[in-house]
Amino acid sequence: MPSANFLVLNPTVLSYVFAAALLLSLLIKFWLNGRQVRHVMRHRDTVPAAFAATVPLAAHQKAADYTVARARFGLLSLAFNAAVLLGWTLLGGLDLLNSALHGLGWSPMAYQLSLLAAFALIGGLLDLPFELYSTFRIEQRFGFNRMTWKLYLADSLKGLAVGALIGLPIAALILWLMGAAGPYWWAWAWGAWMGFNLLILVLYPTVIAPLFNKFEPLADESLKQRVQGLMARCGFAAKGLFVMDGSRRSAHGNAYFTGIGAAKRVVFFDTLLARLNGAEVEAVLAHELGHFKHKHVLKRMLTMFALSLAAFALLGWLSAQPGFYLAFGVQPNLDGRLPNDALALLLFLLVLPVFGFFFTPLGSLLSRRDEFQADAYACAQASGADLASALLKLHEDNAGTLTPDPVYARFYYSHPPASERLAAIAAH
Repeated sequence: MPSANFLVLNPTVLSYVFAAALLLSLLIKFWLNGRQVRHVMRHRDTVPAAFAATVPLAAHQKAADYTVARARFGLLSLAFNAAVLLGWTLLGGLDLLNSALHGLGWSPMAYQLSLLAAFALIGGLLDLPFELYSTFRIEQRFGFNRMTWKLYLADSLKGLAVGALIGLPIAALILWLMGAAGPYWWAWAWGAWMGFNLLILVLYPTVIAPLFNKFEPLADESLKQRVQGLMARCGFAAKGLFVMDGSRRSAHGNAYFTGIGAAKRVVFFDTLLARLNGAEVEAVLAHELGHFKHKHVLKRMLTMFALSLAAFALLGWLSAQPGFYLAFGVQPNLDGRLPNDALALLLFLLVLPVFGFFFTPLGSLLSRRDEFQADAYACAQASGADLASALLKLHEDNAGTLTPDPVYARFYYSHPPASERLAAIAAH
């Protein structure tokens, strides 16, 4: 491994820093979840005055119960995930898996890909009970789940196949670059990763998404004319307007743009069209167009590119430090027969989110700012009253609470709370 003489990691110090960061992040998550549960339950039996004329008490209570059920389940998931993370790292789980595969005598690339695949498979199996409970108990209890066991199994098998067909080649390419491109391999790997992401943006609408859902051209002529008129006013071109059969899996509604450049598509969930009238759909779409008008999508993409470059550069340095592996309970392959690249990737993906968690409020703040700007644009291009009406319907249909804890919302919410958002819309 190439050495970095300007700084050498102390594995003991790094392991203590990691353990402290993990404990602190877990305490913050538990504290925030507790605040959210208490605040929502405290306001469960009274609809906020601003919504008293439009939101039934039963819908408000359902939203509160749904929010609390998900938050309490989230506490269990948080504790379990923290234990799994400790198991993989400081308690030696990844080292154990690596040792088992290390002795099979496979070629360097086969060994590394098998390590990544085994890790992903074990992680998926550990997450499976939580995913099943969330879908078939919590979502089912509140009337949102429409997923059958047959469809769930089909989705899982398709997801596994797509993940293998897409994930293994890009993983093999990055691993090859790590071993063959010299000390600045991380720059080449970053370029490959960015190219891969752009390729997925192009392929997703027409190749990947149709494997899981049916997409039919929008058949409602009056709505089509309304949407096309809005896009013409906004100077936006799309390759097509489509309706997705989201109701096969969930009662939640949504609309989104997908693809890049001339391949952009507008996709409506059938559940959204069943709930909103034409003017409300136009207002929701105007909000999405606002993100493009203010270049939010481009800015987020460029930010992702910059952060991923920094992450690859950091990984390039860490992967050359024996202390990086030893700090997290992994004995690196020092005999030179097998590379450490897959180990470095896995450790980096395990450890980085622990420290990235502390930047969550900043990301949430920037996202909420973008949402306010998109709402303002929608009010200028469509009707603010229709946008407000649509948001209220979507909040009710998705059982979004109208009374989140303010601290929790500031930390996690990527969209402004309904009260703040509707107040801003009314001011335009």
